[in-house]
Amino acid sequence: MPGAGLEWCFTRKRLNSRRATYCRVSPLVKPDRSRYVHVYMPSDADKARWAALAEKAKTPLSKWVIAIVESTLAENEEFLPRREMVKELESLKHDVKSLRDELRQKNIVLAQYESELKHFRSQAFLEEDYKGTRRYAKEIVEILKNRGRVDSYRLLEELGIDPRESDLVKAVSTQLEELEGYKLVETDGRIWKWIG
Repeated sequence: MPGAGLEWCFTRKRLNSRRATYCRVSPLVKPDRSRYVHVYMPSDADKARWAALAEKAKTPLSKWVIAIVESTLAENEEFLPRREMVKELESLKHDVKSLRDELRQKNIVLAQYESELKHFRSQAFLEEDYKGTRRYAKEIVEILKNRGRVDSYRLLEELGIDPRESDLVKAVSTQLEELEGYKLVETDGRIWKWIG
């Protein structure tokens, strides 16, 4: 019966009444050594685990490994070796750090601009002999309207004003006193209440 490597077989009765079987065997194909890849497993247990998984899949270990590798490569077309991924990760970390530094610097500049803007807007309320129309801080009116009642420190906190910035505190106080003069707010000395 033909098996692996056999092309054909037949049985013939010889002249001396004995039977003889003639088979033609195809030449044995030797594996191409240049196609071998040797894998050194971290431990015997890992090799046994892989072998068990291949056996469960009813596949020789080498074919199972090839299938897993090909499947992984097919899922991730941009597959990079670990060394390349580490380089890319370091590059991305460097980019994130430089962007954070840039953002921190811009936040500092923005805070300075906001402080200068507050000082500029408060100038009209700091000058005793100011002539012209004074523009009230919209934020003060909105906070008082939305909350109904706000104490002075909470108001400064919501306006983003440090109580140590005496010029800005004085400007806010002047605005509140003028709003009180127009009967839009009232105070008990500590808490401001919108009555507008």
